[in-house]
Amino acid sequence: MYSARTGEKIDMIYWIEGEYIRECLKEINYFMRDWRTDDIKNIDARTVDIMTAAHNLMDCSEPYMLISGYRSPKTNAMLRARSSGVAKNSRHLRGEAADLHLNSRSVNQMARAAQACRAGGVGRYTSSSFVHMDCGPVRSWGS
Repeated sequence: MYSARTGEKIDMIYWIEGEYIRECLKEINYFMRDWRTDDIKNIDARTVDIMTAAHNLMDCSEPYMLISGYRSPKTNAMLRARSSGVAKNSRHLRGEAADLHLNSRSVNQMARAAQACRAGGVGRYTSSSFVHMDCGPVRSWGS
């Protein structure tokens, strides 16, 4: 995965034999930080699991481009002021969501893979070319 904003890259094994690797999760937390404020939040490992499972289902070698991971309250408020598509109580605020893009897959392909995981929320943002994945209740939206 690489960051659309900072250009940083991350590629690691974060789970082995039923155990999360604490140091790797710390790196994921930093990578998925709010790049506008540099605030870091613990990213829910279930979100990373969903992202990984969906990526594996697509049989894709291209890394995700991370559009948005954790969002501080300040960043979320700023984005809400600019767009009606930003939730007041976004799962990004809790470290439970990621907005992702792949050049080699369509928004619909990515969303179908995420939905096949039956593990959280999946939002299609076709006009912006990204998919939202979170570890909340199973639901979907967008076109």
